[in-house]
Amino acid sequence: NFLKVHETIKAGKIGVPHILRITSRDPAPPPENYIRASGGIFLDMTIHDFDMARYLMGSEVLEVYAKADVLVDPVFRKAGDWDTAVVTLVFENGALGAIDNSRKAVYGYDQRVEAFGSEGMVMVKNNTPDNHIYLDRYGMHSSLPLNFFMDRYADSYRNEMQAFVQSIQDNQPVPVSGHDGLMAVVVGLAAGVSARENRPVRLTEIHTRRS
Repeated sequence: NFLKVHETIKAGKIGVPHILRITSRDPAPPPENYIRASGGIFLDMTIHDFDMARYLMGSEVLEVYAKADVLVDPVFRKAGDWDTAVVTLVFENGALGAIDNSRKAVYGYDQRVEAFGSEGMVMVKNNTPDNHIYLDRYGMHSSLPLNFFMDRYADSYRNEMQAFVQSIQDNQPVPVSGHDGLMAVVVGLAAGVSARENRPVRLTEIHTRRS
């Protein structure tokens, strides 16, 4: 689904990208021993959204402003971490991004994306076990989102492995580079500084790119 969003933006179908919105919420918090070793919400959870943001927009992030708090479970505060966050991104191409995270969505694994531009908008809703909608006198009812990331992204993992093997067989570069991994970490580190110091943080404060 996110690949389709990427292709739609790259093909110019939404025109000049203006706004990217990413929602990423887990069904339940991880155990305390995981929290203490994870590196924190921005390097453990939101980092995937930072990676996705760069991928979808085809542009580097210039600046990050993150607000975070403990609204789900006090164990996160004990570990020096947060469980709820909202992050604003400024991209080199002039677009703006907004990411919201929560460690607990009682209705399931909540993963949505919307990209808005000068000529249109493309969006991805949650995957559900089926797409039925039932209506009665009390309202409209449908299935909850999938409740585990392995269910949500099984096809994605298969596609990643196939792309990796194909790159080896064809002696071609892999689609995801070391630079992609590095920059997601840099954005994550900048978000942590921003949340702690309550200010926007430019990525050059964390990492200076070399040509």
